Amino acid sequence: MSALTMRCEALTVDRFDRVASEWGLLASRYSSAPFMQPLFVGTALKHFASGSERIVIARDTAGVAAVGVFSRRRGLWETFQPSQSPIGALVLREGVSIESLLQAAGRCMPGPALGVAATQQDPLYCQRPQGNGGSVSALDYIKTASVQVSGRFEDYWNARGKNLRQNLRKQRRKLQDDGIDTSLEVISAPRDVGRGVAAYGALESAGWKASGGTAISPDNAQGRFYSDMLESFCARGRGKICLYRFGAQVVVVDLCIESDDALVVLKTTYDESIRAFSPAALMREELFQQWWQQGRLRRIEFYGPVMEWHLRWTDQVRTLFHVNWYRWPTLMRTASQLAQRWRPRAAAAHTTQEATG
Repeated sequence: MSALTMRCEALTVDRFDRVASEWGLLASRYSSAPFMQPLFVGTALKHFASGSERIVIARDTAGVAAVGVFSRRRGLWETFQPSQSPIGALVLREGVSIESLLQAAGRCMPGPALGVAATQQDPLYCQRPQGNGGSVSALDYIKTASVQVSGRFEDYWNARGKNLRQNLRKQRRKLQDDGIDTSLEVISAPRDVGRGVAAYGALESAGWKASGGTAISPDNAQGRFYSDMLESFCARGRGKICLYRFGAQVVVVDLCIESDDALVVLKTTYDESIRAFSPAALMREELFQQWWQQGRLRRIEFYGPVMEWHLRWTDQVRTLFHVNWYRWPTLMRTASQLAQRWRPRAAAAHTTQEATG
């Protein structure tokens, strides 16, 4: 589809509620990405938007083709994406070319747009442009892992590596010998979300993130966002906060949201002082067994950089990518050269991710 066949309109970000129905219609095909639903995006805008963002709605002869939220940086526009969201805020109708959409968006942005970027796109929902010719380029971002929920849990578990299964049996025996009981609590009621987020914040604030000032706290922007968003998702039966305890002590917390058949683990934190016991892996084994037995989920998504521990639980890996459109090809060549220089530094940054498996 050519960009010339699209009619684009750029709206101020405070009008998101007016396009929420169109957004939700397109987002309905993002089946394993509940964070693409208008409920999540609207809450993220409420807590993290500066007010200068623009909503782009594109239409063609078949109706609404795409809706996205874009932020401006030094003459370039890119999809709105706070760190709490795994994918840039853009939903496309199936079959719509992202190249055409970005080019059309560039024409309707206020002021001269040197380029428009769609960040961290998922190949499940967005076809990656072939090659890097003309004014469009695609750049690998990260590999991410997912777990397919099918068949019997026993078959899935027996297919895991021998080391993982033996290690968790060993940790459970050790805990039992020490007289420590383990227990799993899954919070799904809106009234309990505050307690769950506070438990998450207490663990994260005691770990390495505290020194960098990035830990969740009930009284910071991150904490308010997660409380607000999870209360809304729980009210619709779509939110979960999973807490795992050694005795009375909370040692792991997962923040999760769901669609009809998929669950996304948005964030995980654990008690770093007992890492040797593999508390996150112990909780994950019990949760997976529950989810298999319930028979509703078909997919579990992590949406973070693939780490060694992910590969103990799955071999399903795919690559997220950025797509950039530049008004002039010379800009694309310059940006590509800069990206090559910065790529090693970006990859090194990913190695700071915590191990929770």
